[in-house]
Amino acid sequence: MSSRRPELILVHEPEKACFERLVADGYAPRRAAEVSSYLAQSTDLAPEFDALAAACDRRGLAFAAVELEGVARVLTEADPATTLVWTLTDGIAYFRGGAAPALARLNGLRTIGADDSLFALCQDKFRSGAVLGALGLPAPQAGLARNGNWLVEPPASAAGWFVKPNRLGAKIGIWPDSRVADLGHALELSRRVFAAYRDDVVVQPYVAGRNVRASFLGLTPETGVEALGVAFVESGADFQTMADSLALYGDTGEAAKTAGHYAEPELAPVADSQPVADARIRVIAERLISGLGLRDVFSIDLRVEADDTVHLIEFEVCPGLPCFDFRDYCRQQWALGLADAMAETAASRLRP
Repeated sequence: MSSRRPELILVHEPEKACFERLVADGYAPRRAAEVSSYLAQSTDLAPEFDALAAACDRRGLAFAAVELEGVARVLTEADPATTLVWTLTDGIAYFRGGAAPALARLNGLRTIGADDSLFALCQDKFRSGAVLGALGLPAPQAGLARNGNWLVEPPASAAGWFVKPNRLGAKIGIWPDSRVADLGHALELSRRVFAAYRDDVVVQPYVAGRNVRASFLGLTPETGVEALGVAFVESGADFQTMADSLALYGDTGEAAKTAGHYAEPELAPVADSQPVADARIRVIAERLISGLGLRDVFSIDLRVEADDTVHLIEFEVCPGLPCFDFRDYCRQQWALGLADAMAETAASRLRP
C-alpha cells in the first residue's frame, strides 16, 4: 500500500501563456488578449491557492497547482493510488486544458469531472448540439458557416438567428449585432469572426426567454441532481458580448472594479417564480448525467420562456469556479466557500 499522502492536483492554463502562444501563432495582440481572457478563472483563482492548500490540509490532503506546460511530467510521476486530478481550464483549439484529463487517464489517475471525450465535445458547439439533439434534449438546431460560406445551412426562423463562435469556448455573441434578422448578416458575421479568431460560427434560431445558469458540484460521489443550483442570471441585456465578458473576469474585471464599472448580474432562483421550469431543467440535467456522462462538476446554460418552455444552450465540463455565480452556488447549496467546497469534494473521492 502506498505511504504517500493523498494529493489533489489542480491543472490550469494561465492567460499569459495562452496569450504568448497565440501571438507567436500570428494572432493580433488585441485578439489574442480577448481569446486568452476566457482563461480568467486561472487568474482569479490563483490568489486563493494558499487557501485551497489550507482547506485540503485540514482534510488530510496535499495540494499542488500545476500549470499546463508542466503537467505531463507531474502526472507521469504521480501515484495512482493517492492522486486526484482536477482540470480547471478546458480547451481543444485555442486552449489546451482538455489534454489534462487525457494525460491523467494515460497514467491511470483518478479525475474530478467528466471523461476526456466530453472535454473535446463541449468545446465544439456544432457537434455537441448534434449530440444533445440525438439525446432528445431541447437544444436549438444549428447551421455552421466558415468565412462567409455555409457548411450547413441553418433552419428557418421567424424570430431571426443568433450567431456565435463554434470553438471559442463561449455561448456569447462576440458583438452587439450577434442577433440577426437575415442570413446575409449571419454570413457577414462569420467573415468577421474568421478574420479575427479563425473560427467557424454556429447559427441557431433565436430563442426568447431569460438566461439561466444551472451549476453542479458533487460534494460526495453519491450527490445527485437534487444538488443542482438553478438561477436566473439577470444582467439587463438579452445576451452577453465579448465586452461584457471581459468586464467580469480576470485582469480586465479587476480594472473594471477599480474604475467602479464592475456590476455582477443578479441571481434569482428559478424555482421561486417558475417551479415547472426548474423541474424541467432538473430532468434535463439528469439526462445529461445518465446519457452524456456529466459528473462531479459542471454547468448548463439555458433560456427559459414565461410559459416554462426551456431551451438548452450548452453545457460546460469546466465551469468558472471562481466566478460570482459558482461561488454563490457553493454558499447557497453547501454553505461553504469555494476553497472548502473544492477541498471537501476532493477529500470525499480520496478517503479510503
